[in-house]
Amino acid sequence: MSAPLDFYFDFASPYGYFASLTIDALAARHGRAVTWRPILLGAVFKITGVQPNMHQPLRGAYLGRDTQRWARLTGAPFCIPEVMPLNAVHASRAYYWLAARDTAAARRFAKAIYHGHWAEGRDLGALAAVVGVAATLGLDGEAIAAGAQEPETKQKLRDETDRAIARGVFGAPFIFVDDEPFWGNDRLGQIEQWLERGGW
Repeated sequence: MSAPLDFYFDFASPYGYFASLTIDALAARHGRAVTWRPILLGAVFKITGVQPNMHQPLRGAYLGRDTQRWARLTGAPFCIPEVMPLNAVHASRAYYWLAARDTAAARRFAKAIYHGHWAEGRDLGALAAVVGVAATLGLDGEAIAAGAQEPETKQKLRDETDRAIARGVFGAPFIFVDDEPFWGNDRLGQIEQWLERGGW
């Protein structure tokens, strides 16, 4: 089997949420798996010098309209959360702690975090809220809470974010097909064609 697609995302990104709903099925159609890699866009923005989309004049208003349009187009459940951008530090650390033990459980957890924030509008920035999501999946909340605070887990998130930056990641979602980078949920169609045609 060919190498997995690398799916870089931040739980704070609505476009990452939309991509998360279809990226696995897209890859599977072409015999590929997907490696999910949460990162912190805040660290990226310190390098690029930009602010989160929702804080930018003009662009923030467009974001609200565009995401609602994506939701209508795809039929995905969606709402604008009261708290934006989401502080995804605890959710991302919990993901990596879980992924080191059970990648399938970590994937379910990531999807549940995305759903809770972007489909239900919940603020999942606090560790207690993250643990609550894990508990709904039957996962050990106490173990996850402790694991997310381990120095090794914190370092894993830093390392993944640094690695993403080194690869040229400047937004989310950011997907690599082998070494070919694609930025944005609206590039999924291109990714599909790239996989079908073997690039161009």
